[in-house]
Amino acid sequence: MAKNIIDEKRIATLLEQAKPDKAFVKEVVAKSLDKRRLSLEETAALLKIDDPTTLAELFKSANKVKQEIYGNRLVIFAPLYISNLCQNECTYCAFAKSNKDINRAVLSQEQIKKESEEILKTGQKRILLVAGEDYPKAGLQYVFDAIKTVYSARDGKNNIRRLNVNLSPLEIKEFKALKKTGIGTYQLFQETYHLKTYKKMHLAGPKSDYFNRLDAIDRAFSAGIDDVGIGVLFGLYDYRFEVLALMLHIEHLEKKFGLGPHTISVPRIEPATGSAVSQKPPFPVSDTEFKKIIAILRLSVPYAGIILSTRETGEMRREAFSLGISQISAGSRTNPGGYSNGANDYHGQFSLGDHRPLDEVIYDICRLGYIPSFCTSCYRLGRTGLDFMELAKPGQIKNKCLPNALLTFKEYLMDYASPKVREIGQKIISKGLAEIPDSITRQFTEQSLAKIAVGKRDLFC
Repeated sequence: MAKNIIDEKRIATLLEQAKPDKAFVKEVVAKSLDKRRLSLEETAALLKIDDPTTLAELFKSANKVKQEIYGNRLVIFAPLYISNLCQNECTYCAFAKSNKDINRAVLSQEQIKKESEEILKTGQKRILLVAGEDYPKAGLQYVFDAIKTVYSARDGKNNIRRLNVNLSPLEIKEFKALKKTGIGTYQLFQETYHLKTYKKMHLAGPKSDYFNRLDAIDRAFSAGIDDVGIGVLFGLYDYRFEVLALMLHIEHLEKKFGLGPHTISVPRIEPATGSAVSQKPPFPVSDTEFKKIIAILRLSVPYAGIILSTRETGEMRREAFSLGISQISAGSRTNPGGYSNGANDYHGQFSLGDHRPLDEVIYDICRLGYIPSFCTSCYRLGRTGLDFMELAKPGQIKNKCLPNALLTFKEYLMDYASPKVREIGQKIISKGLAEIPDSITRQFTEQSLAKIAVGKRDLFC
C-alpha cells in the first residue's frame, strides 16, 4: 500500500551511512553505464559527493549515459493551461484557492482551440495539458472535451500529435475513461515525499491527502495507463531525501507493475504571485545542487526521460542539457489564455526563467549541437510502457529516436523556422543523417526528408 512505500527512517539511515568513496563511485557509474538502475545505497553515495573533481566526473558520466540511451536529441513541448481554478491551499502555488492576487479563468472549448492553434503556429506538435484541481460544472468531462478539442486544432498541415496531461489524482474508473481519450503520458508530482513537510505545505483541499496522491500512479497503472511521469518540487525539503524517496517510489512501481515512470520532472520552486513560501523556499537548491540532482537521476534511472521546464533560465537550461535532460518545454505560458492574448506570466502558476520564443530556443539547441525533436512516433505506434522500456533499457530506442527527430525537425524548418534556424538546422540534419548506423533506416530517413521538402508531412518509423 502507498502508506508503506516511503520509509523515512531508512532514507535517513542511508544518508547517514553513505560514504562517497571515489572507488565506490567509479563502480556505481560503471553500473549505470551498463544501463542498470542503481540501488538506494548507490544513489545515496552519489548524493553525498561534494568534491569538485568527483562531481565533474559525475556530470561527465551522466552525459555519457544520456547519449548512449537517447542520443543527442532534445524533445520539445509546450504546456497548455486550461483553468486556474483550484480547491487546494498549496502554500507555494499562485493557484491556491484563497489567493486573491490573481485573475481566475476557465477556458471555453472555443478558447482552448484558439490556444492550441496559437501553439501550433509556433511549430509545436506536443502539448502538456494542465488544469487546476477544480473543474466547472461539467466536472472531468470538461477535461475530456478539452483533450478532444486540442486534438482537433489545425494550423495548415500541422496538428497536435501527442497530448500529455498533468491532472489531479483520479480513481481507477476515471483513469480508464482518461485512457480512452487518447492521451500520451499521465503526469503527477508528489511535490514532496516528506510527510510532515507535505502536510505543512498543503493546508486544505483534496491535495492535502498525501497518501491519496502517492497512490494515484498505482491506480493509473491499474487502469491500463502505462505511460506515467512523476516528479518532485525541489526546495520544499532536503533534496537528498527527495531523490531517495523518488527512488523508493520507482522501486515500488517496478516491483508491483514491472514498470517505472516514463519521465521524471525536476522543477525548482520559483516565485509565484501571492505565495510567501515561493519567494523564500524552506530548502533552497543551489545551481550546483540542481545540476547534481539531474546527473544523479540520469545515472540512477538511466532509461527514464528527464524533463526540464522554462522555470529555469536559458543559461541553466544550456548547462543542464549535458547532464541528462531529454525533454524540455519551450515558449511556455503558465496562465490560461496566455498564448492567445499575449499576456505575460504574472498571473501564471509560477514565474518563468526562460521567456524566449520557441524559434530562439531551437537556435540555441542547434548552436550547442543538439537535435530538436517533435517526435510522437512511439506513442502512436504503441511503443509505450514495457514495449518502450524494452528498447530504452538496452539503449536501442535512440535507433528510432534519431530518424524521427530528424524528420520532425525537418518539418519545423520547412514550415516555421526563421532563416538563421533553417540554415543551422539543415547542417544539424545532415550531420544526424550520417550518424544513423543502419543503412536501411538511413535510406528511409533520407527519402522521407526529401518527401517532406516537397510538402509531405507526418512520416515516421
